[in-house]
Amino acid sequence: MLLGSTGVYSANIPVLEKEQINWLGEQIFTNECNQDPACLTAWNEGEDFPSLGIGHFIWYQAGQQEIFREGFPDLLQFLANEGADIPLWLKTSNPESPWPDRNTFLADMESDRMQMLRTFLLENTAGQTAFIISRYEDALEDILKSIEIPEDRDSIEKKFYRVASTNPPHGIYALIDYNHFKGSGISSEETYQGIGWGLKQVLLEMEEEEDALIAFVNAARQILARRVDNAPPERNESRWLNGWYNRLNTYLAK
Repeated sequence: MLLGSTGVYSANIPVLEKEQINWLGEQIFTNECNQDPACLTAWNEGEDFPSLGIGHFIWYQAGQQEIFREGFPDLLQFLANEGADIPLWLKTSNPESPWPDRNTFLADMESDRMQMLRTFLLENTAGQTAFIISRYEDALEDILKSIEIPEDRDSIEKKFYRVASTNPPHGIYALIDYNHFKGSGISSEETYQGIGWGLKQVLLEMEEEEDALIAFVNAARQILARRVDNAPPERNESRWLNGWYNRLNTYLAK
């Protein structure tokens, strides 16, 4: 698998083998949940939505509007298309989160439907990994389309492929995980004070002359620190910054 491109820098991009794809999924599961099955159904303190699966995919209630990209309904559709047996209570054309608040969600943790959901998610970790990779596969094209300055497009593409080809599979893992973790950065809504924090912003910030993975991690640290500075005070995002930094450090592991 991976992730072809017509870009001039893509010739040497490595292809992920099955074992590497499995490793990538385990890394994301570790990053989000420390591989704890109970964490597959979570509602983090300070957030207005549950986070589900190995990638903590967001699920909104009916009519709920937030700046963050919702992922759980798309995941269900992806898994259904792959032939997964979706739990009966989730088989609707546009499933919406049934819990109105965190307390209601936590009180429901041992219900039949919640246990069914955790079992389903645990049995379909490979499908969730494939879904995360599928969202990454379109990221570079989407990012390049959002850039108006030709020199910036060329620079971003060059840096993207430098990272992807560094220390396989860690470079590709860094790009896939960050795109999943903080988005592509092209949405005008997913910003604080008009400034985004996704993969696009990291690649723009990244220095070209350094080791590619170190440069990527350093740029991501700056982008995430900027996000915290720009966030509404009531979100208190500084409490998450060290954890985000620890996640970035896994990109450098040998």
